[in-house]
Amino acid sequence: MRKERLIVPTLAIIAVVWMAAQLLSSVLFERSLRQALEDLEARGEWRVNRTESHQGWLSSQGRLILSPLLGRPWRLELTYSARHGILSTDVEGTVLPRLDIVLQQAVGEVTAPSVPRWQGRYHTLSGRSELRLALAPFVIQQNGRELAVRGGRLRLEGVFGDWRLRGLLDQLTLTDGLAQLALGPTVLESRYTYTDGAYHFAQRDHLHIETLTLSYPSYDIQLAPLDLNSYMVLDESELRITGDLEVGEVMVPSEAPETPLLNGRIKMELSRINADAVRHAIRRLRQEAAWGDASLPMAEGLLARLEPDFRNMLSDSPRLDVTTVAIDSPLLGIRLDADGALFFDARELDELSVVNLDEEDEQAKWLERIDGDFTWYDAPTVAALWLGLPLGTRELQFDVVRGVWRVNGRPMPELWP
Repeated sequence: MRKERLIVPTLAIIAVVWMAAQLLSSVLFERSLRQALEDLEARGEWRVNRTESHQGWLSSQGRLILSPLLGRPWRLELTYSARHGILSTDVEGTVLPRLDIVLQQAVGEVTAPSVPRWQGRYHTLSGRSELRLALAPFVIQQNGRELAVRGGRLRLEGVFGDWRLRGLLDQLTLTDGLAQLALGPTVLESRYTYTDGAYHFAQRDHLHIETLTLSYPSYDIQLAPLDLNSYMVLDESELRITGDLEVGEVMVPSEAPETPLLNGRIKMELSRINADAVRHAIRRLRQEAAWGDASLPMAEGLLARLEPDFRNMLSDSPRLDVTTVAIDSPLLGIRLDADGALFFDARELDELSVVNLDEEDEQAKWLERIDGDFTWYDAPTVAALWLGLPLGTRELQFDVVRGVWRVNGRPMPELWP
């Protein structure tokens, strides 16, 4: 009899615990979503507008609009529907790209069998999220040109401060009359780590294109594969960007079906970009976005208002280090093995104008602030001949002084009229 009396209180306790767990799952999901959107905006690249939000005990729904912070040529409209569980929340929704009127007229019609849908899961205890998107094939047509995407998949997972992305594009084909560009499969792997507010962050990306083919009626160019690695880090003092491009064999089957035209690798790093100026520019961009109309581009005069920040980014005299240039052309019998660096003179930056960079006089002012040197090791005889040097010259030293190039101490000849 005593055991029977305990059944009702036990069931009541279980119901209360279940309801509390459901409520906690809903609250934690909402907090995680809000934090993720704030983190996305903190990078200074995206504008996030949450137009609908209905938070419930057992389920939640909402609608988001993502668009580039600079300009509004396109936007992504995402809907989500979340079903909250005790240990996890399952989420699903749709993603619909929208183009502004001008870009829509330029691109033309887009055909797709259905609206892309995405699915995800949020783990309540660990705070880990997983998102998956399957992209159905679609076609864009405009004035006889056609862009066809066979399909793709995307996966995003991580926690606060550490996100990983992997995207796969099966094949992309661009056709313009008799010319055609085809690439794929293509894989993008990215990892983004950051502190609160993106005060410090690091991003590592790897893009792999298995094959790339450019076809014309008279000849074809084939490349396989192409790899691009990049690493960007913003620390206390500077923003550094490292890039590494590795090109596989480039073939021209109609001219030399067995001999590659070229292959090689280029690696470089841009450093000494003032970190505080970068952070200030990001804050200014976010402020400008908050003031403006979500459906319109940034207000006129933005570049002039950001000009002091752009100049301050150069205050530590940025440098570009080209650590590796190794390009081999078996077809032409030429090998390029070089390295070097370029430096920017940051004195009296107020004399420079970012707004007027489209003018030749202003471009000349910027070029005069560039110095550096490059060395081409074991250069072929034909290179010395091109540059008007003795045929026995095997090392070419290129110097840049106030934007003017010299080679082995001589003025650089004009190679093209």
